[in-house]
Amino acid sequence: MAGVRETVRGMLARTVDWEAGLDRLTVAPITEVDTTLVTALRDAAGALFRGGWQPVELQRVVARQGDPVRARLIADAVAAQLRGFPRRGVDPRWLAQAGELDARAWWSADETYLSEAAVRWRIDRVALLDAIVGLLRILAGLPPIEVLMSPPGTAPYLAPGLGGDSGGGRVDQRLLERVRALLAKAESTAYPAEAEAYSAKAQELIARHSIAEALAAGPTAEVVPFARRVGVDHPYENEKAALLDAVARANHCQTVWSPELGFTTVFGFDTDIDAVELLYTSLLVQANRAMAQAEPAGGRAGKARLKAFRRSFLVAYAIRIGERLEEVAATVLAEPGADLLPVLASREAQVRETVRRVFPHTVRARGSRVDSREGWDSGREAADRAALADRVALADRTAG
Repeated sequence: MAGVRETVRGMLARTVDWEAGLDRLTVAPITEVDTTLVTALRDAAGALFRGGWQPVELQRVVARQGDPVRARLIADAVAAQLRGFPRRGVDPRWLAQAGELDARAWWSADETYLSEAAVRWRIDRVALLDAIVGLLRILAGLPPIEVLMSPPGTAPYLAPGLGGDSGGGRVDQRLLERVRALLAKAESTAYPAEAEAYSAKAQELIARHSIAEALAAGPTAEVVPFARRVGVDHPYENEKAALLDAVARANHCQTVWSPELGFTTVFGFDTDIDAVELLYTSLLVQANRAMAQAEPAGGRAGKARLKAFRRSFLVAYAIRIGERLEEVAATVLAEPGADLLPVLASREAQVRETVRRVFPHTVRARGSRVDSREGWDSGREAADRAALADRVALADRTAG
């Protein structure tokens, strides 16, 4: 057993040649190898969960490496983490993420897990050993991050501004359904002006709800900002993160982009963060569709041109979408009613303070290069097809 553990440690520390290490593990007693590796995986995943990583985030950062077997191993590590804990004692958000990964303890015993996995996934044992030790190396290189929800087996984490009951409630479910319906229409219509009309109306509904919630809470209410991590997929992660930031800023939130980990942390009040996630997801779908329709022909000769076009398109799209969403929010804010300045100033100050506390040493990222005037113009056009007032009026006629 000690020899197996030493081999695994050496492979992770790069003091044992990878191929030589796999050869040793292949000829070592199966029970010893499997017990050692499964225990190491459970311990590594458990430590990362306690260190702030959430199920979907951990699976996602592993899946980004391109090995589906390692992604399956993480899903099973999530299932193993849940065993032994009554569901009523586990954070519902943690359970929801486990359900999203379909994390179920399907194996009969830990000591036979790898043998059963090889059969279940139809994978050679050596390839499976290579995958799990490679996964352990990835996990060993991940840093602890901010704890935003309690993993199973830990006391509820109620850090100020990052968990527990915010006192502000969540977005009204009926409103969410209306917004989702509008965005679904925006994604499905073949007419760009209609798509933007639906998106504008969704932003208007969100802005009205956010303002109503802020007024109800008041400037001195004990409501604290939350933080939530949103995955940003490749390719063109920087440009997509810029779109997420534009949507967030239009909805009284702030973001911190972590490119090495593939996610953005969104700071704000729960109602606003819910809205940001919905809008960002929908607008990204619309951006990809518009970009595919507008992009020049590809092919080997035009590869560099196509890449420059897409990057420039997304940069322009993010900038213009941010402007338009802020126009909608400003129009709603300017309507006659209670004085919102003290309330909004207080909430924005709380959000900024939470960002500073969680990320005291952020650096401003360089903006993406715009190398294609064609892409820039197409991106602006995709985000600015019709007059905003016309879009809102159209959505008003069709949303009901």
